[in-house]
Amino acid sequence: MSHPLKTWIGRVSPLIVAAAIATVSGCSSAPIHYHTLVPIKGSSTSTSQYDIVIDRVTMPPQVDRSQMVIRQGNSGLVILETEWWGANLTDELANALGNQLPQPSGTTSGRSKLHLTLDVQRFDSVPGQYALIEAKWRLRSRDANIKMECYTKLSTPAGNSIDELVIAHQGNLMKLSSMIEAAGRSGRCS
Repeated sequence: MSHPLKTWIGRVSPLIVAAAIATVSGCSSAPIHYHTLVPIKGSSTSTSQYDIVIDRVTMPPQVDRSQMVIRQGNSGLVILETEWWGANLTDELANALGNQLPQPSGTTSGRSKLHLTLDVQRFDSVPGQYALIEAKWRLRSRDANIKMECYTKLSTPAGNSIDELVIAHQGNLMKLSSMIEAAGRSGRCS
């Protein structure tokens, strides 16, 4: 005669296993989509007299992460768990700017160097409305005695999809890189 506890465990075990399998098979996570701020057009072909070296980029901590963060309503932020940048946002933005600004190659270009510090104050993503970047930036040189501090606020309309929002941010960064390069040439903020 079998013990009543063994009989009960024998009946419950298959039920627990079946429930666990049903639970695990019912859980499938949505795929992660990766996005970049580097536009598909490629790198800069500038004829600038300066190379621009990116010394530092800072971002608001609320958005400086690998997952995309969008605004919701007047005060809400939503972290999109399946929409990611290719890197944390600071590195992604620095990479995108570096791709578009005249930068020193592996060889000595003979051009003077301007050093860029970019302090992003706002980086808003609002699907169906706009992509916005607001930043203070500084260009300085050690050898040409150039020193300027500038402020830029750019907003581009964005469609409802995440891809359209990313393209709007890419457009803002293309405009920002053009403004930085123009300031390097003219010695004035534009």
